[in-house]
Amino acid sequence: MEHELLLTNGRVIDGTGAPWFRGSVGVTDGQITSVVRGEPDGIDADRTVDLDGLALAPGFIDLHSHSNLRLFPDPELKPKTMQGITTEILGQDGFSMAPMYRDGGAKEWENHLSGLDGRAEREWNWGSTADYLDAIDENGVAPNMAMLVGHGTVRFNVMGMDSRLPDEDELEEMADLVTEALEQGAIGLSTGLIYTPQTNSDTAEVRTLAARLAAYGRPFVAHIRDEHDDIWAALDEFIDIGADTGVPLHLSHFKTAGEKQHGTSRRAIEHLEAARERGIDITADQYPYRAGSTMLASFLPSWARAGGTEQTLENLRNERSAIRDHLETETRAAWEDVFVTSVATEANESYIGMSVEAIADARGEPAAVSVMDLLLEEELEVEHYSYHSIEDDVTNILQYERAAVATDGLLGGEPHPRTYGTYPRVLGRYAREKNLFSTEEAIRMMTSLPARVVGLEGKGVIREGNDADLVAFDPRTVGSPATYEDPRQFPTGLPHVLVNGEFVVRDGEHTGATPGTAIRS
Repeated sequence: MEHELLLTNGRVIDGTGAPWFRGSVGVTDGQITSVVRGEPDGIDADRTVDLDGLALAPGFIDLHSHSNLRLFPDPELKPKTMQGITTEILGQDGFSMAPMYRDGGAKEWENHLSGLDGRAEREWNWGSTADYLDAIDENGVAPNMAMLVGHGTVRFNVMGMDSRLPDEDELEEMADLVTEALEQGAIGLSTGLIYTPQTNSDTAEVRTLAARLAAYGRPFVAHIRDEHDDIWAALDEFIDIGADTGVPLHLSHFKTAGEKQHGTSRRAIEHLEAARERGIDITADQYPYRAGSTMLASFLPSWARAGGTEQTLENLRNERSAIRDHLETETRAAWEDVFVTSVATEANESYIGMSVEAIADARGEPAAVSVMDLLLEEELEVEHYSYHSIEDDVTNILQYERAAVATDGLLGGEPHPRTYGTYPRVLGRYAREKNLFSTEEAIRMMTSLPARVVGLEGKGVIREGNDADLVAFDPRTVGSPATYEDPRQFPTGLPHVLVNGEFVVRDGEHTGATPGTAIRS
């Protein structure tokens, strides 16, 4: 058989965790058509690329992506593809961009999420999940894209931003929207129970929506209700939903956050293992950093965000005393450790990279007042990162065999370094330098494990018939120079990335190709 492309002289790491072997991989029509140990004698190809001893692995699958809207103006998504990501899972934290049937909902939803997912910079010409996936294909994108339907999204469609529980008819309508999305290609359901409007739900609501997954065998992915002081109750709520519904569970950005929970990661791992012993299919993902990143508006009390963006801005003008009291007494924020990464206007660009405490000092006002004023001035479109964990807990969870790697990367401004460096950091810092696990095990956590979590057939393993999503890297030099101070730095030692058999990164440079597709379950 003659191949379109033959990658020779590589150390093939197949994604299963098995030891590498020296061999070659043939590609035709976007699929892997041969995997050969040793020399590829007698195999012909239109093009042959000598990897010269580089490791060749399946493309990395980002289980927690926020490229939902930014993929439209920026289809190359260089921060992701340059680090070897060939598939992203959209619709995280309960925030999918479809379905969107509410009158005027697209604009309101985009405004609500601008501090997390940016803007599409185009008209939303979709309503259904099928329409959104079609829009991705029509736009073109470098990595493949799959989508979770969001709890917040279906709630917004039915109830807007109301801070109340749904009645029976509303809950049934929300559940029907989940089923519709699954029928049209969504690969699961997500929630983010610290975010508005999901924070207004009770366990019964979440359980009802998750139960719609059972007929499809699809996962329920959650940013649980608390990762700090009340993490144990939040984990129990999540696990009990899995026990009640029988659906697979996946825990987003697994962490034990805040000083009170520092050092409790092994207990948290045992909590998940106890659930598996009960017959509950639960997995997790993690980004390998001590700090997290999200929208600055997440610090506001949930009541202040009810009613949508305009009402939130109105509350920031007229309910300042109550909001300030919440920011100063109820949040866990140490403002010296909360750093602004992105704003919408030039007027406040000078604050990017500064801590909230430093911004407050520069403005001559208390930190809580600066948070309120900055959110008002930027109409909520502000991103930040803040420290929450200790390194021992990061490494304990990273070594947990059921925890995959994910970026949770935001793409605006001067982002958290995970946006540019998550996967090479695991390979360089934690596999090579700290020797926490083998390179083969690191690759498993980035490929076959995430593919198994979300049921991506044909991805995550180098095997004949699978999709030709591939990454070539040098295990001796791969790493990430991205830092909190200078995050927009591409990896070292990762010269080639292929999506569906086409180079999107060649010799360390992005090719501009957009061969990715919208994946439909």
